[in-house]
Amino acid sequence: MDLRISNAPHIRCKESTRTLMLDVLIALMPTTIMGVYYFGLNAAMLVALGVVSAVLAEYLYQKITKQAVRVGDLSAVVTGLLLALNLPSSAPWWLVVVGSFIAIVLAKQIFGGIGDNFLNPALVGRAVLLTSWPVKMTAWVLPTYCTGVDAVSTATVLRGYPASYMDMFLGNIPGTIGEVCKAAILLGLLYLLIRRVISWRIPVVYMGAAVILALIFGLTNPLSTLLSGGLMLGAVFMATDYTTSPMTKMGQYIFAVGCGIITVVIRKWGGYPEGVSYSILLMNIATPLIDKYVKLKTYGEVKADA
Repeated sequence: MDLRISNAPHIRCKESTRTLMLDVLIALMPTTIMGVYYFGLNAAMLVALGVVSAVLAEYLYQKITKQAVRVGDLSAVVTGLLLALNLPSSAPWWLVVVGSFIAIVLAKQIFGGIGDNFLNPALVGRAVLLTSWPVKMTAWVLPTYCTGVDAVSTATVLRGYPASYMDMFLGNIPGTIGEVCKAAILLGLLYLLIRRVISWRIPVVYMGAAVILALIFGLTNPLSTLLSGGLMLGAVFMATDYTTSPMTKMGQYIFAVGCGIITVVIRKWGGYPEGVSYSILLMNIATPLIDKYVKLKTYGEVKADA
């Protein structure tokens, strides 16, 4: 008789890490393509380097530590791509390589690899780069599509760059490679929802909370809050990370509202005009506490009498 003992939960699902990561990569393609279209060859180089260096960092770490090599699950590809999309197109090549090493080795692998990291690796990489090289990480340029030249330094919309709602929606604004085209991000969100890779709760509640609080605090009008900075990119592709977000529906609501509050607080009173990365990381830290107190119902639990 064949007896198998394994830890709960005993769930069987046709989805694998690879198929989930592949869906995320497909969802990221519109914003990646538009970022390269708007910002040109240097953006394409950063995207390629981000992916290659992240995969290489994971492969070498697993080889050196004599672990099974798991780069085939595509999680390192997603991390490297997300990191590159969170950089300005003017960033030097070595910046994305350093960021990928930090994201993969320091934020992911030393904690046990995928499923064991408690912080979003791509955001850890970006946060460390922003702290270490703030000038290079905030060297914003206008899309070459708008200017017809290689690079024109400017401020972002959050720092006063004048832009219409249509420009902000389509991507004719300065910003990181992946954040500028909101139409492409929404297309990716639609794909993820149709494929049921993510639920609507975290991205919609996060964006909604930020818009409402920005209105209450008199920060900007609701549409500008939604269309400026990395709010959409972070809400759709990073706040929804399975490993670093809560498991329960109520926990996800709390997580999303917390992200929205911290984002608006940083934008309103912080020294840096964008608060998305730090808000998600701070709520990543709070996730174990949320999961501790907002628990799933125990299997077989009897409902209380009415």
